[in-house]
Formats: sequence, structure tokens, C-alpha cells
Amino acid sequence: MALRPKSPKTDLEKAAEREDARNDVFMREVDDAVRQDQMATAAKRFGIPLAVVVVLGLAGLGGYLWWESQQHAKSEEAAVAMTLAIDRLEANQPDAAIEKVAPLKDGDIAGYAVQAKLLEAGIAQQRGEKDKAAKLFGEVSADAEAPGPMRDLATLRLVSLQYDDMKPADVVAKLKPLAVPGEPFFPSAAEMVGMAYIEQGKPDLAGPLFAEISRDETAPQALRARARQIAGLVGTDAVDDVDEVMEQIERNSAARAAAQQQAGQ
Repeated sequence: MALRPKSPKTDLEKAAEREDARNDVFMREVDDAVRQDQMATAAKRFGIPLAVVVVLGLAGLGGYLWWESQQHAKSEEAAVAMTLAIDRLEANQPDAAIEKVAPLKDGDIAGYAVQAKLLEAGIAQQRGEKDKAAKLFGEVSADAEAPGPMRDLATLRLVSLQYDDMKPADVVAKLKPLAVPGEPFFPSAAEMVGMAYIEQGKPDLAGPLFAEISRDETAPQALRARARQIAGLVGTDAVDDVDEVMEQIERNSAARAAAQQQAGQ
């Protein structure tokens, strides 16, 4: 089917198309002008506040980075001081060790203030300065921000230091959370809790604790042997494998004999 030829546009139609084109161009120019005007208005209204926010943000970031670098430098200095203090202590120079950690004890470097107090408390205990040691151990034990293991160690040492002056019930209350198999300080804590139970007339609670200590392979052999004996005295069988116990006794006897023979030479 043949297409009919289009009739030519009249002058009126051509004029209308030209008018529409001019209107489109005009509207685009108006839109551009409006957008530019809005940008200018926004710049006038918010330009300065935005600039202030950007500057403050950059200043805050710079301040944080500076603070972080300062903290890192302080941590390195604290680590060096603690290492030197331990070196002095191993060289039997306790006063020099205390001098090295003195700035850390009242400082704000996480962890190192606690370590400094524990070190000084241990030295005080060795010197027989019971009150000073108890004060320092007590501060760490009561410090909610101190690392858990250090706080537990301080509690254990404090009770050990004051055991003779404490009521058995107080000993149990302080150390019972630590006297749980699998806890890092279980053997030592359980021994004191077990003795407190015996003083309270509760052998039924003491026996199983001492039996657990005797089975704990992380505990020193001397403590395990002592715990096994005490468990037997309070009526708890702590021997799981008689052959193993006999072998251990034979090994200990052989070791003592060898040591005596070497000393005689």
C-alpha cells in the first residue's frame, strides 16, 4: 500500500514550532538561573557554618591522631620501665625496681599502673611489710577497671596475706569464685577455701576440693600430694589410680636419692 505524501506545513504551524522551541530554550535558561540562585543562596546561608564544621572536623581528627600517638609513646615508655624494673628485681635490687615503676603506679596507662602496684606489693610482702602489701593488693583487688586475672591474683595474695586474721566464712566468700576447676588460680584458691571449710567443721565440702586439687595436673606436685593426704584425712578418696600414685612415689624417691648422691660427691 502506497504512503500518502505529507501535506506541507502552513506558515502558522511553522511559527508555532519556532515559538515552542524558543519557549524550551527560555525555560532551560530559567531553570539554570534558578539553580544557580539556589546555590548562591545556600552558600550565603550555610557556607560559613559548613566551613566551620569541616575545619572543626579536621581539627578533631588531627587532635585524635596526636592523642593516639602520645598514648602509644607513653605505652612504650611504660613497657620499657616495667621491663627495667623486672630486671632490677631479678638482680636483687628491689629498691631500684620500685623506683622504676613509681611513675607508673599513679599513671593513666592502662594495665601498667596495676602491674606497678602488684610488683611493689610483692616486694613489700617479701620484706615483711604486711600492712603496705595488703593496702596495695587491696587497691588492685577492688579496682573494677583492672584486668580480671590481675584482680584475681591480687585477691588471692591479699587473702593469703591476711588468712590468719580472717574469719573462715570471709575466706570462702573471697576465694570461692576462684576455687573452681579450670580457673587459673584454682589450686591455691581451693586449698585455702578447703582449709576454711575444715575450720568451719565442713569436711564434706573440704574433701572434694582437695581431691580436685590432687587431680589437677597444673598444680605443683607438692601441693597435689598435700591435697591428696588432706582429702584422705577428711574421708575423701582422692586416689583414682593407685599404680600411678606408686609410680610417682618411686620417681620422687629416685630423684631424692640421686640428689643426695650428687651432693655427697
